[in-house]
Amino acid sequence: MAGVELLDIFPHRDLEEGAISSSDWNPTDAVLFVGLSLVLGIACRHLLRGTRVPYTVALLVLGIVLGSIEYGTHHRLGKIGDGIRLWAKIDPDLLLAVFLPALLFESSFSMEVHQIKRCLAQMILLAGPGVLISTFLLGSAFKLTFPYNWSWKTSLLLGGLLSATDPVAVVALLKELGASKKLNTIIEGESLMNDGTAIVVYQLFYQMVLGKSFNWGAIIKYLTQVSLGALGIGLAFGIASVLWLGFIFNDTVIEIALTLAVSYIAYFTAQEGADVSGVLTVMTLGMFYAAVARTAFKGDGQQSLHHFWEMVAYIANTLIFILSGVVIAEGVLGSEGILDNGASWGYLILLYVFVQASRFIVVGVLYPFLRYFGYGLDWKEATILIWSGLRGAVALSLSLSVKRSSDQSLYISSETGTLFVFFTGGIVFLTLIVNGSTTQFILHLLNMDKLSMAKKRILDYTKYEMLNKALGAFGDLGDDEELGPADWATVKRHITSLSHVEGEPLHPHNAFESDQNVRFMNLRDIRLRLLNGVQAAYWGMLDEGRITQSTANILMQSVDEALDQVAYEPLCDWKGLKSNVHFPNYYKFFQTSVFPQKLVTYFTVERLESGCYICAAFLRAHRIARQQLHEFIGDSDIASTVINESEAEGEEARNFLEDVRETFPQVLRVVKTRQVTYSVLNHLIEYVQNLEKVGLLEEKEMLHLHDAVQTDLKRLLRNPPLLKIPKMRNLISAHPFLGALPPLVREPLEVSTKEVMKLRGVTLYKEGSKPSGVWLISNGVVKWISKSMRNKFSLHPTFTHGSTLGLYELLTGKPCLCDMITDSVVLSFFIEHDKFLSILRSDPSVEDFLWQESSIVLAKLLLPQVFEKMEMRDLRVLVVERSVMTTHIAGETIEIPPHSIGLLLEGFIKSHGIQEELIASPAVLFSHRNPSFHNMENSGMSGSSFSHQGSYYEVETRSRVIVFDMAALQSDENLNRSSSFIHSLDHPQRSLSRDHSGLMSWPEMLSKPRPPQKQKSERTERPAHSLSAKAMQLSIYGSMVDFRQRTKSFPGNVTEPSHSRSNPVIGSHKGVSLPYVKSEGAATLKKRLDARKLPISNVRPPQEKALPNERNVRDDSSEESGGEDDVIVRIDSPSVLSFHQVP
Repeated sequence: MAGVELLDIFPHRDLEEGAISSSDWNPTDAVLFVGLSLVLGIACRHLLRGTRVPYTVALLVLGIVLGSIEYGTHHRLGKIGDGIRLWAKIDPDLLLAVFLPALLFESSFSMEVHQIKRCLAQMILLAGPGVLISTFLLGSAFKLTFPYNWSWKTSLLLGGLLSATDPVAVVALLKELGASKKLNTIIEGESLMNDGTAIVVYQLFYQMVLGKSFNWGAIIKYLTQVSLGALGIGLAFGIASVLWLGFIFNDTVIEIALTLAVSYIAYFTAQEGADVSGVLTVMTLGMFYAAVARTAFKGDGQQSLHHFWEMVAYIANTLIFILSGVVIAEGVLGSEGILDNGASWGYLILLYVFVQASRFIVVGVLYPFLRYFGYGLDWKEATILIWSGLRGAVALSLSLSVKRSSDQSLYISSETGTLFVFFTGGIVFLTLIVNGSTTQFILHLLNMDKLSMAKKRILDYTKYEMLNKALGAFGDLGDDEELGPADWATVKRHITSLSHVEGEPLHPHNAFESDQNVRFMNLRDIRLRLLNGVQAAYWGMLDEGRITQSTANILMQSVDEALDQVAYEPLCDWKGLKSNVHFPNYYKFFQTSVFPQKLVTYFTVERLESGCYICAAFLRAHRIARQQLHEFIGDSDIASTVINESEAEGEEARNFLEDVRETFPQVLRVVKTRQVTYSVLNHLIEYVQNLEKVGLLEEKEMLHLHDAVQTDLKRLLRNPPLLKIPKMRNLISAHPFLGALPPLVREPLEVSTKEVMKLRGVTLYKEGSKPSGVWLISNGVVKWISKSMRNKFSLHPTFTHGSTLGLYELLTGKPCLCDMITDSVVLSFFIEHDKFLSILRSDPSVEDFLWQESSIVLAKLLLPQVFEKMEMRDLRVLVVERSVMTTHIAGETIEIPPHSIGLLLEGFIKSHGIQEELIASPAVLFSHRNPSFHNMENSGMSGSSFSHQGSYYEVETRSRVIVFDMAALQSDENLNRSSSFIHSLDHPQRSLSRDHSGLMSWPEMLSKPRPPQKQKSERTERPAHSLSAKAMQLSIYGSMVDFRQRTKSFPGNVTEPSHSRSNPVIGSHKGVSLPYVKSEGAATLKKRLDARKLPISNVRPPQEKALPNERNVRDDSSEESGGEDDVIVRIDSPSVLSFHQVP
């Protein structure tokens, strides 16, 4: 196959050709040439710094001078000349293999990934169609203009060879002058791809020159194999080496050595092993590293890697350009007839014109596409793009390959090979001398090297600030007790950069504020500076261990994308993070029964952790950038506008963290624990190093401690703290509903309960649908929406941890009252209809408990204006302490006391009084003497068909009613506050714990018992060990509750019994307002309280009045409880956490 024959990239070299006599020359002389080249390179870089002449131009000239002295005169250079001759005879393949991988990797790795993505289409256009157009144009010029009678194949071979650009001098100059990044990226990216494309085109035509013929199918197949194969090999080496980097910990030397080794091995594997393009392989490898592995190098490692590859590129360029000059001189002086033939020099000048003309045509033809794709391209940038088409080492090496093979080939004459080197070397020289040295003049002519007005004003303002800093430093350092004062005038004379700074500074945003163009430029400039500060903050957080490598890549990419939009819209870096914070659509596929629930939970929690990292880092970085911007620029309308944009950007991130704090606070706890652990270990490393610096530790001692801490740090990175979702059995037992059931009833339900993780926006059940089971909410928020019930006055129609949804509908058999939709990620448990009904009649106390639980949700649905602000634990306390549930039979009357609210749970009743009507369950019952009903009526909030008022109610069928004592509720201020029934106003907040600050808060001393209120009817108080009381205590304390001990703290005040003719009244326990443990969400809004141990024996019954000094003694003993035996503290409401005190 023709395609297989193309795999022979370069002809084999005859080792005898041009052989150097080892008896005359010492091979070690080649090292002397390297040393001399580096010295010349150092001198050129040092002397030409700040001038318009690129140092690479000077290196090429010096190389030509050295070659001319060695080859063109009788004054030989001795051992230096021997070294020059050794390097001049180097194999072209070896020359490319030695220098090309390092240069390609350095260029591609230093490019910004975002810029590559935006400019990729332009780079491909120039390196693909552009090279083909250039090859055809130059080949046609050779065939039709030059008098050498070359065939089309030979002409196109030289045309393809001269299509490889090498704009090193132009790129270095553009970076030095601060030209646009997009222009740098296009020119440098085109050069990288151009080299690979030109080499492939050269290989194709070289095989044709040697007599092989190919059809179009074979050519397309070959080009596809070479390009795609290179892409695959580059990605494979990139993935393998990046994975290896993940196992290297804080060893900069190995990390840098790995990048160097993989670039050469990948090039050799592609070029020699797989017969694909080594250039494209190394380019792909470098870009993969830029995209994925840039954040793998942190702190000093990042700086070291940058300096190393900068040095490698400098050394390679120095040797290549000096060697190119030597080869050009050797090719010209060592060829007979060229110096004597003036026509050859004229044709060289003509070829230079053709090269520039072909470059102009390529850019002109592709200009409409270059202007459309990526960042676009204006005519000024297109001019620089045309002028930057320099040729370099790749073209020269390929011409040397042709020359060497021409001495042995029947298809290429020796004269043709010599002309190839002559023309290629001449074009390299002319493009570098003419184009490279005049680029700065072209930039100046096009006004592309000037700073904008906004930048000039910022620079002037900065100089004044620098002068203030200098004065401040002089004030701190200008006088000491050993040497005395210093002379400020002399100090200022030596600060020549600030010598012209006088008078008062002009704020950069004060002048020309009325000019909209200036204001627009200032806004754009300040947005750029703030986003650069945000990106710098991300790098700092990566070094501190606050964010992971993958998170850092996402965050920095969002800033890069926002930088492109600063001229068109306000700050928008959050836009690029939304898709990484919110759950993508494909996560809904996980909700199907195909995937195990544990796997769904794992991926959901991982996504939440990643979102928390991103949001926390985003808010912190913007806060740091805003502070730095304000400290630098002060107060101005422009700065205030950008700062306000930054604050508005963080609103959604704050809401996300708040949602997670309320639903899954464990995730935030784990993320913060990882950050703090990493930070503490880093502080220890810095502390040990500082001790060694100040001389308090010897180096050996420091290294011993340093290695120990490094080992801990490595273990942390290998095995970070993980969020472990407790077992389903533990979560079920922690839920107030199931946890309160007797074991004989609970255990069968636990077996049939299904753990379900739902994403935001998932409907649990719809209004009017048949109830299929009960949903127990463990974590998360569920909102309700109803068409039949008016919830327009409900500001927060939500249910959270501890809610039992669908229970009322299941007990009554009625259709679902509303839509229940998840408003966050929700961890819940589902009990099917059949399994649940099997326990309904197992025990009268269980049935009563089920009705009481259903009344909690029903109260929030039917009367949200009264109950929605109360949390589930508060409502359970209300049910236990301030409610009476009775079952009535037909003919009985029900009277709702004033300041009370009744709920008709089942049955039918008829109201008497102002309006008689038949009332069906569910319904809200008011007394006609209840002022609350009149208030709601006046405010338009009683319009719901579920609310009714009457002097008394007559029972039509067997009915169940629960009555809430709202007078007691209104008199208890704690029920109307976020702290609910927990902290009594008579007791001050306890002191913070020294050992566990910020972990959790403990209950205060139990408040005084409320005197039992007199009731018209005699009622039996609910026993303290009732199921509702257990559910209440579980809702407050979680699984810390030991019912056998805890219930002793809540005795009831037994009064005379009162009962209906059907069932006894279930009384209300009027004990005290119970304490509870503040949730993680509430704790973060205030100053976090400490976690401390509270032995059950220390909790006094509410009837006992503890003296202040006794309480203080108890608090002090709690503070010193860190030295006791192993303690495990579990908090199951609203989050499930465990804190182990290691013995």
